[in-house]
Amino acid sequence: MSHPVSTPLVFDSQRLSIEDILATAHQRRPPVLGNSPEFIQRIEQGARFLDRLLQEDGVIYGVTTGYGDSCTTHIPRELVEQLPQHLYTFHGCGLGAELSPVAGRAVLAVRLTSLTRGYSGVSYGLLQQLVTLLQRDIVPIIPEEGSVGASGDLTPLSYVAAVLCGEREVYLRGVRRNTAEVFSELDIKPLKLRPKEGLALMNGTAVMTALACLAFERTDYLTKLATRITALMTVAAQGNAHHFDELLFAVKPHPGQQQVAAWLREDLHAGEPPRNPNRLQDRYSLRCAPHVIGVAVDSLPWWRQFIENELNSANDNPIIDGEGEHVLHGGHFYGGHIAFVMDTMKNAVANIADLLDRQLAQLVDPKFNHGLPANLSGAPLERRAINHGFKAVQIGVSAWTAEALKLTMPASVFSRSTECHNQDKVSMGTIAARDCLRVLQLTEQVAAAVLLAACQGLELRQQAGNSEHGIEGGLKTTFEEIRTVHGFLAEDRALEGELRQLIARIQAQGLSLYREGNDDGTQG
Repeated sequence: MSHPVSTPLVFDSQRLSIEDILATAHQRRPPVLGNSPEFIQRIEQGARFLDRLLQEDGVIYGVTTGYGDSCTTHIPRELVEQLPQHLYTFHGCGLGAELSPVAGRAVLAVRLTSLTRGYSGVSYGLLQQLVTLLQRDIVPIIPEEGSVGASGDLTPLSYVAAVLCGEREVYLRGVRRNTAEVFSELDIKPLKLRPKEGLALMNGTAVMTALACLAFERTDYLTKLATRITALMTVAAQGNAHHFDELLFAVKPHPGQQQVAAWLREDLHAGEPPRNPNRLQDRYSLRCAPHVIGVAVDSLPWWRQFIENELNSANDNPIIDGEGEHVLHGGHFYGGHIAFVMDTMKNAVANIADLLDRQLAQLVDPKFNHGLPANLSGAPLERRAINHGFKAVQIGVSAWTAEALKLTMPASVFSRSTECHNQDKVSMGTIAARDCLRVLQLTEQVAAAVLLAACQGLELRQQAGNSEHGIEGGLKTTFEEIRTVHGFLAEDRALEGELRQLIARIQAQGLSLYREGNDDGTQG
């Protein structure tokens, strides 16, 4: 369901969707914290229960004991209050690139969603501080590397905990700043974490789940973009639209695959290339495009189920049942479901890169492109000897595709025993999510390059006077959207800037494609 931009997104015990997290991450809807008496009571009763246990000298993991393998270490009463600060402090060893502000906001929104389930023993004040960060656009700067995805995203989430307490660094409206200075400037009081609150913030799957939400959106859009590129390629390569016949696809009832074929039929019904009696079947990269792209489309529903169930779960340890007054020790911090989604998603996405790479290889090669100039050069005949068209672009596409394919090895099978063999089986979910985002980046680069090449091939056909290559509907829309920014390649020019511009446009979902869920391929 879509909402007006001005409609606040309420974080309480309600179930949230991937789109809700993205609306917060992209600042499309203002976040607010639920304030009903029932919700506040649900949150506070867990914190009060822990206070009472502590007063009774109860043994509570992570409150009166050390963490992980140190769970047998008793914490003296006078040191209990200092333990949460030490937890986020010693985990401040993240390395590598840093999450973008968009990803950082997604992490805050995901962690907030989990804590509002009411099973983490945190105070309502902690939730208020998280919402304040989102409302004031104060985003913790989080290094990407250092999580094995079980016992939660401990190291990256330590940066969230530290920022709530006024430490480390943040992006304030996109500008890197010292947290203490920002809090002082904006009159925000640093939080003093209660006994279990450090563990509740850090011992969960918020980073991998946030990245999975971002990856899901990009993959969903990519399936539509790859379908539109395939339609353009079919026209440019003089392919056969009858490969996407409705009756043909009715006999193999994968709904996502059928949806891709329906989109292709809609794009190709006007200006369908002539059926070549000497070539009844196109090569697989055109003929089997619905079967490749359709794998991702068919996987989107179960990917959503896994991601949204994780998003709406209490996934720290121990679980605090304030109403029933139970402390439940378990392993809900284990990110196996997100790891599996990310490992499979990156596989499906890389296969789309490979598909588009093969389509481009056909289109630039005069042995296979049915009369187009080598490398799609648009130069006049007298200058064609020194012009190379898309030759280097095709090499680049091959390189990006190879790197994407290389990253498809599942991260989840590389579990490492850590922390004195307490964490002896881990999910690697955050590494899988980072891999998936990298594969998406590479595949979006491939898509941008192949889209430019497809438009070049189509225009070359039109220049040759082939009237049957006229286009309408969605194909015409996309062609015109490209040509308003990226001109025909008549004389060699450096394309890096244009590629980067188009990649950014793809990542902003700035091209008009297909409406979600339409069986007939109606244009959006």
